[in-house]
Amino acid sequence: MSNMSSSIPWGEIIKSGDRIFLGSNAGVPNALIDSLIAYKGHLEDIEVTHINTLSDERWANIEYRHRFKVNTFFIYGDVIRQAVDEGRADYTPCFLSEVSSLFTDDILPLDAALIMVGPPDDQGYCSLGVSVDVVMSAVRSAKRVIAQINPSMPRTSGHSFLHISEFAAVITENQALPELLPAPSSSILERIGQYTALLIENGATLQIGIGKVPDAVLGALVNHQDLGVHSEMITDGMIDLIKSGVINNRKKTFHPGKCVVSFCIGSQRLYDFVHNNAHVEFYPSSYVNKPTNIAKNDNLIAINSALEVDLTGQVVADSIGYDFYSGIGGQVDFISGANISKGGKPIIALPSTAKNGTVSRIVATITEGSGVVTSRGNVNYVVTEFGIASLKGKSIRERALELIRVAHPKFREELLNTVRTHYWVPDYQKKAPTEIPEFGELQVKTLTFKHEEYYLRPLNPSDERILQEFFYSHTKETLRLRYNHVPQRMSRENSYELVSVDQTKDLALTIVSTKASKFKIQAVGRYYLNANNTCELAFVTRESQQGKGMATYLLSQLIDIAKQRGLDKMFAYVRPDNKAMITVFEQFYFKRLMSADHQEVELCLDLKDN
Repeated sequence: MSNMSSSIPWGEIIKSGDRIFLGSNAGVPNALIDSLIAYKGHLEDIEVTHINTLSDERWANIEYRHRFKVNTFFIYGDVIRQAVDEGRADYTPCFLSEVSSLFTDDILPLDAALIMVGPPDDQGYCSLGVSVDVVMSAVRSAKRVIAQINPSMPRTSGHSFLHISEFAAVITENQALPELLPAPSSSILERIGQYTALLIENGATLQIGIGKVPDAVLGALVNHQDLGVHSEMITDGMIDLIKSGVINNRKKTFHPGKCVVSFCIGSQRLYDFVHNNAHVEFYPSSYVNKPTNIAKNDNLIAINSALEVDLTGQVVADSIGYDFYSGIGGQVDFISGANISKGGKPIIALPSTAKNGTVSRIVATITEGSGVVTSRGNVNYVVTEFGIASLKGKSIRERALELIRVAHPKFREELLNTVRTHYWVPDYQKKAPTEIPEFGELQVKTLTFKHEEYYLRPLNPSDERILQEFFYSHTKETLRLRYNHVPQRMSRENSYELVSVDQTKDLALTIVSTKASKFKIQAVGRYYLNANNTCELAFVTRESQQGKGMATYLLSQLIDIAKQRGLDKMFAYVRPDNKAMITVFEQFYFKRLMSADHQEVELCLDLKDN
């Protein structure tokens, strides 16, 4: 260390044409930058590299264009965004896990790194505090390191320490850390959070970012157990989950017992929380974001967002048309790691619309000029306020139908018509999916039968193939009892007719199980609306699930909704030897009617009397 004064001899440390690195996120060394800007010596054409910077970003202002040329790996603030838009700054796309290699492999060799640290301890070690991310890698690669010692910087655990002897120059300047307070929630965000929470099992390890959608997901996890954290960042939304024991890292298979992160952004409460907290460890992004390290966590749930998703599953996250908006960041790192994690789930969660509901974020084709950050082969689930689209193993046709189902209802017909012109969806698939109004905002319910978890939801057009599989799983006896004969075939066209339901008139419910990304139909209950304000019921349950009460539960739901819709009567026609089904109906006070057909029993429930 050559300088402990309040001023930096910039002319001795940096020369024109050098490439320098600036500290990241909430750890931007503003006092150093101000000092460098104020330096009156001849310094020009300095390339400034960084990732996300929570700062006024004044080094990118137009008046400093001759001194500084910005090359950013992530666009955050309006100043940088405008400079990129005007061609005064560059955006270099790069996975966050690989930014360090640009420095270490001399692709972008660093002449100097300007960083912010906390005060040294008795042994002379300073902590990088809230921003280890790519800063540690930049320090290890730069020829010279200039540090701003900030007494307000928290002291964090993990791989966050540098010895003061490593610094070429130092100034001490107190700087309040920038705060990002949690944004207000909404019913749309809460539904996204609730749907996403359905995909998170107890004992899972989470990667989650900052913003309205991540906050909503964290808010929906208060009843979960034994969750862990291996994430780029820790946020305010995690604090209460950690303090309540929901997040305890007990079931983690990599760094058990510890939250593993690389930076944090949030309120002063968060900065106080991570200070001297041995349970939260900060490591470089090259370590935290390395997909093979991510995958060492079993059941890794990666939750990221997007600007738009097309109907094949391509994810746009860093640009809006030709305008670059943010960056690749760690999305692909964690999506890739979750894909190879045992039991892992890569999830994209986003509102279905933008610009006050005037624009669909689920699109037939990505906006011209936009770039694909995450490919159609990487994402397992896309979640909006209208449900969960499961994409893994799905054909283009199936993906389109799944994603149309979670698009905003006012855009579904348009999306279906658009993809049909591109022959992704055959002509016989003509109806867009509808919701069951009586289910309310959340169209999926969690159920437990015999200590096993299942989901109740509407049957919809994207279920065409799994309903066909359900049919072919039946024994001849089940088919005979359901159809009164043994049908030999269920074509895709026939299956589509059964799943293409206007749920505001007819009603079709299914109980499904899920394993990894595979959904399997276990039972179906439905009614067909008749012209005289009555309806006819039909049920079928997978043989391995019979006796668990699924048909009873489905019937209770159908009766309840039929009553809400003001129907008069329900009818059911059952073979006399199907005694189990007759018993189910009679439990709900269905009465047998006289019938000349001895091949079936006709049962009726008067909804006005019950």
